Amino acid sequence: MPAKRGPRTGFLGAVAALVTLAALVSCSPDGNDDGPGPGATTKPGTGSGKAVRLPPVPAGFDYQIGGAYPPPSGVRIVVRDRGADPARGLYNICYVNAFQAQPDEGDDWDDDLLLRDEEGEVVIDADWDEPLLDIGTAAKRERVAARVNEWVDGCADKGYDAVEPDNYDSYTRSEGLLDAEDATAFVKLLSAHAHARGLAVAQKNTVELAGQRARTGLDFAVVEECGAYNECGEYADAFDDRVVVVEYTDKGMRKAVSEFGDRLSIVRRDLDVSTPDSDDYVRRTR
Repeated sequence: MPAKRGPRTGFLGAVAALVTLAALVSCSPDGNDDGPGPGATTKPGTGSGKAVRLPPVPAGFDYQIGGAYPPPSGVRIVVRDRGADPARGLYNICYVNAFQAQPDEGDDWDDDLLLRDEEGEVVIDADWDEPLLDIGTAAKRERVAARVNEWVDGCADKGYDAVEPDNYDSYTRSEGLLDAEDATAFVKLLSAHAHARGLAVAQKNTVELAGQRARTGLDFAVVEECGAYNECGEYADAFDDRVVVVEYTDKGMRKAVSEFGDRLSIVRRDLDVSTPDSDDYVRRTR
């Protein structure tokens, strides 16, 4: 299944500790004046002792990593890029590109933190022209996580509820230089830091690692095309139905809704996850 969809305009994100009751019920500048609704729960905090809010189940959902806009009526959960502000009064998930560098930001990383093949060439995710980050040793994982966790802190400070670290499955595109153990060890560092800031952490795609939930500390899942790829059930079982789903085809949407519409939070978006002012914009819930 594809690692991701839509334009990559930012990196890792996360959200603030608990959103106060006043924030939840106050009038939103995005046009939403109510809170995230039934199904939103908390889990005990770790480290700092802060509680972590989990997304409501199921709930209206919108995937806005291509650009923020006022959430449509009925939306309770929103994913936005870490550079955007959260939608007040909703459950907000902050998108971060955690395992790869943006196409134009490879030079911002230390040379030895970009994954290189035997010829010394940087390994690139060809679909998105993104250099893979080298998380192949404990020391390098710590260095990469230190930077990514600064972005997590930024999202926490903005008031998000959760973080979506993208490209968990980048090891499958690493030419055999990274493996699942590297990925799970790295995401565990991100989870621990996010939890200390009071943020929930999503597993992004990577159904083959859904069974590692307890080990990695991941709280829920953000998945693309689980209907199209017949994977929704595996995510639902692994994460107790706390799964938000993005489908990019009518066929995938029909399958996801027909089988899991009463259990999971599902939206149909256009491939570029564009904004409503675009001719390509698509958003449907049925």
